Amino acid sequence: MDTRTRRVEEIVPAHAGRLTVYACGPTVYRHAHVGNLRTFLLSDLIRRTAQWHGLQVHLVQNITDVGHMTDDSAIDPTGEDKILAQARAEQKDPFAIARYYEEQFHTDQAALGVLPADDYPRASECIDIMLDLVRTLVDKGHAYVGEDSSVYFDARSFPRYGEISGNRLDALRPGHRIDAEEAMSNKRFHADWALWKHAGPDRTEMVWDSPWGLGFPGWHLECSAMSLTYLGDVIDIHTGGIDLRFPHHEDEKAQSDCAVGHSVVRHWVHGEHLLFDGRKMAKSSGNVVLVSDVVAAGFDPLALRLAFLQTRYRQQANLTWEAIAAAERTLTRWRSRVAEWAPENPAAAGPTCAEYVERVVAAFDDDLDTPAAVVIMRELERDPAIPPAAKYRAFTELDVLFGLDLGRDVGRTPEDIPLPAGAEQLLAERAAARQAKDWSRSDVLRDELRALGVAVTDTREGQTWELTDQPGPVNAST
Repeated sequence: MDTRTRRVEEIVPAHAGRLTVYACGPTVYRHAHVGNLRTFLLSDLIRRTAQWHGLQVHLVQNITDVGHMTDDSAIDPTGEDKILAQARAEQKDPFAIARYYEEQFHTDQAALGVLPADDYPRASECIDIMLDLVRTLVDKGHAYVGEDSSVYFDARSFPRYGEISGNRLDALRPGHRIDAEEAMSNKRFHADWALWKHAGPDRTEMVWDSPWGLGFPGWHLECSAMSLTYLGDVIDIHTGGIDLRFPHHEDEKAQSDCAVGHSVVRHWVHGEHLLFDGRKMAKSSGNVVLVSDVVAAGFDPLALRLAFLQTRYRQQANLTWEAIAAAERTLTRWRSRVAEWAPENPAAAGPTCAEYVERVVAAFDDDLDTPAAVVIMRELERDPAIPPAAKYRAFTELDVLFGLDLGRDVGRTPEDIPLPAGAEQLLAERAAARQAKDWSRSDVLRDELRALGVAVTDTREGQTWELTDQPGPVNAST
């Protein structure tokens, strides 16, 4: 569902055979809860579906490690940086905080079977490209320097503002934490927002020099700069949670489009909210659930993935422990069935049940109708007319879309799969780096392994890996 047009759109890549996707990533000041992770699953499902059809996917997911303020409900949020606030609470260096929670994010993603993005640009490492973008917007008359030495985007210079959310500029007002008189003294228009924020005397960390003095980037600016740099000025799909639709994505769209002179993102796709036990997850409610909580309760984290798949991404979902338990039972049964159905020689399993495969793929193609796809898999499981070997082949092939590791109990282990040249040495070096707590070196080696098509997952027992660059099966009718 395209949020901008309010209808389901056919995705036709701007460049034949290649799909570009930008996914808004985490602000790494705390553990991502299961609601965040449901949103991050969206881009993984898009990627898997596109790769099934033979498309090369370039997926970029940013890491916000500076510039996201504690009050992000207003068009120009104020307050303390979320990472600085957490660093103060934990009495640690802010970048140590960011790297720790970033690593935890990658671990949780891997536990949920989410394929790694091709690039994970960090905001703090992209300051130069952000400053270049600010200069471009100033030179083109879309931005100006305010009385407080911050650089603001001129919202009225972008007449199409509100296409994603439906908000009108003349109806917007400063947020409740902004004094209107003070805000207007710095800005030309109440709905303008800061691209580059001047660092006052109280902010001494996470600041950079700029033509306008010491400061730090605005959160909205960051995604514009990183998406344009890593994917170019035409991006097929931009994903994120529904809460990012306004103001984050409206502001990002205005900045990017004004910088290049045309619409950059062709399709905006948002995932809906996740409730837990009927309530929004919040610390005050005591119902914030993490992947580690799911594991501690004795569940396979992929049962959480299956539970997510049983509600469409664009529908609000209510997750419960009972739903996770039910998904765990289904997942365990399916893996057991796949092991039972497996022929002695999987390579000689014979033809798959094409009708079921086509129906599942059609469900994924229909705006990621994963609930329908799960129902079809249940039908296939119970169909007595389909030979066991055909069921085995269908379940294992379609798992490329579901990402549930359904062949786990068949007996094939990672050691049975040949590694690309050089990967074994990199895995050994990374294991040594993690033992030495050299997280920077560990990150570099993770990226090098990813470039070889090897996705690394960190567990309590050590690192595991799987190949990710193997082409998925392509439906003959595609």
